[in-house]
Amino acid sequence: MIYPIVIYGAQALRNPCEELGPDFPELQKLIEDMFQTLESADGVGLAAPQIGKNLRLFVVDCTPMAADRPELAGFRRAFVNPQIYERSEETSLYSEGCLSLPGIYEDVRRPVSIRMRYLDEHLQPHDEEFGGFAARVIQHEYDHIEGVVFTDRLSPLRRNLLKGKLVALSKGKYRCTYRTR
Repeated sequence: MIYPIVIYGAQALRNPCEELGPDFPELQKLIEDMFQTLESADGVGLAAPQIGKNLRLFVVDCTPMAADRPELAGFRRAFVNPQIYERSEETSLYSEGCLSLPGIYEDVRRPVSIRMRYLDEHLQPHDEEFGGFAARVIQHEYDHIEGVVFTDRLSPLRRNLLKGKLVALSKGKYRCTYRTR
C-alpha cells in the first residue's frame, strides 16, 4: 500500500513519536508499505509521522544514490525505536529537501557521524556508527520522529526568508508528483 505523504503544517509532523512494542501488529507490512511509499515518491528516507503514524520508525533507502556514492550500494534499512546517543563534533553543510516540504531545499549543518541504537525490521538490536551521507539521511529522518523538520535547523533569518513558502505549503499550495494529504 502506498500512503499519501503528510505535508508541512500538519500536526503529525510536530508530535514526538511513541515507541513500538514487541507486539505491534503487522510491523513487517507497515515497513514494506513505507518502502513502497518512499520508492513511489523518489525519496531516500521516510519517517512514520510523514504518513500520519505517531511511531518511532523510519526507513532509509540510499541505493539509488550508489552510482555517485558507491558506499551507499545496498544501504536499505528500517529503524525501529532508534536512539542517537553520540554525534561527532565535526559538521558539514549540505542541501536537504523533504517529501513533506515539496519544493524547498536548504543547506543544513549536521554532524558528519553518529552512533545509535535501534531495532531492525525483525526487532533485532543494533548499535552502529554511521557516517557521511547515510548519517545525514538518518539524522533527517530521526528529526521527524522527534517532531522536528529540517527548516527548524536553519538560522532565524533563513527561516524568516522561507516564511511565505512555508505558509503556502501549510495552505495546500504546492506541486509534487506523489500522493499527499
